[in-house]
Amino acid sequence: MAQATTAVSTQSKTQAGATGKAARPRILVVDDDKIILDSLCEFLRLEEYEVDSVGSVDAAATQLARQAYHLVITDVNMPRSDGFELLSILRQRHPDVVAIVITGYGTIESAVEAIKMGAYDYLTKPIVDDEIRLVVQRALQQQSLLRENRALKQQLQQRYGLDNVIGQDYRMLKLFDVVEAAADTKTTVLITGESGTGKSLMARAIHQRSSRRDKPFIEVSCGSIPEALLESELFGHAKGSFTGAVADKDGKFKAADGGTIFLDEINSASQGFQVKLLRVLQEKRYEPVGSNSTIQADVRVIVATNVDLNKEVEAGRFRQDLFYRVNVVTIGMPSLVERLGDIPKLAESFLARCRAEIGKEVIDVTPEAMNLLQRYHWPGNVRELENCIERAVVLCKGRHITADDLPVHILAETAKPQAAAASAGAAWTPMSLKDALEEPEKRVIEAALRANGWNRQTTAEVLDINRTTLYKKMKKYGLEFEPGA
Repeated sequence: MAQATTAVSTQSKTQAGATGKAARPRILVVDDDKIILDSLCEFLRLEEYEVDSVGSVDAAATQLARQAYHLVITDVNMPRSDGFELLSILRQRHPDVVAIVITGYGTIESAVEAIKMGAYDYLTKPIVDDEIRLVVQRALQQQSLLRENRALKQQLQQRYGLDNVIGQDYRMLKLFDVVEAAADTKTTVLITGESGTGKSLMARAIHQRSSRRDKPFIEVSCGSIPEALLESELFGHAKGSFTGAVADKDGKFKAADGGTIFLDEINSASQGFQVKLLRVLQEKRYEPVGSNSTIQADVRVIVATNVDLNKEVEAGRFRQDLFYRVNVVTIGMPSLVERLGDIPKLAESFLARCRAEIGKEVIDVTPEAMNLLQRYHWPGNVRELENCIERAVVLCKGRHITADDLPVHILAETAKPQAAAASAGAAWTPMSLKDALEEPEKRVIEAALRANGWNRQTTAEVLDINRTTLYKKMKKYGLEFEPGA
């Protein structure tokens, strides 16, 4: 090896200074030639890396099991076991560790073999200082990307895996069984349900549960793309195929190659597009707009709709043959009002996420507030509940979400059954309807004032009454001043 320079690279200095001594990258050097081993280790230490050295593959395997490393630099030709065997060990047991291979007898064939087995680069002896310095820096950047990529995949699994789809209701438990059975197949899945029931989350869970989990998941809302552009967006187009097509463009199906494409609001697709989608599902082939070249589609398709496709077929808006093609495995997402027993678990999950993202120490929902959440009819389903909890966390002044932190419309909606029950109860105290409605009205007005920072004009607009009427009611119920002000 060329004589090691004492100059420390600017990048290494910056890295060490920014992250501290404990955060310096750790490198394992493997070579049976002690002279080269000592020389290379000395150079790397001068570059401010943490360096360990061993003289064989067996010793390297033992050291890797004992200590975490960012990078391994290994010789190819060693007694008993060679560097290729070490590459195999790294690939199987330590996928986050990047390897650089060095040898005194380099050939094109051995270089290609090393790269195929996962080596980042391949260097021949004698090694030049500037060359090894640059390769090590780039290899460590690669290792950082690998670790970040793995962390992101773990976050995706935690956020979108089936274990994250909350549901103890028997309807949800039955759906989980269907997902388990269908996830690792190529079968097209149709997800139905009202808006906000979690169709997109279920589609991601199916993808994460399949063997395609490491490939792309592409989500397309067919209803949000103009009809004239939907085909180009999904299948791509050739240059000059229409005005504005100044270059060839790949579509979403190409981007999802090997993975999963989720087509939401499939009922909004035009008849022309439905014909082409049917061909993709049947023949696994398609042509970009304006092109004669056929592309093979290795894509798992999941579609979703918030309308009854049977009725769409009867009305002639959805092709019957496409309906039969997508309606192989159907997952019907229940509305939130059909699974009210899941609200406490869902609220707890949303609260934990909001607490982390917003940074407020709101620990739980009071029993009174939870009772109101379970009595509301939730037209926006799970999505509305999630937004409700986020709003409550933002506005909450204490450590517990109370009824006063909930939106006014939830309080107003849940107050109606209370008033009706009170008037219909056996132990009813004779009173006028006007008097019976005073307490629910007071609670709604007070909650609206709190939610709007006691701004009377805004509160009047929210309650759809004029400001004078609000002021009179505030005086009547003793709400002229914010409590504690």
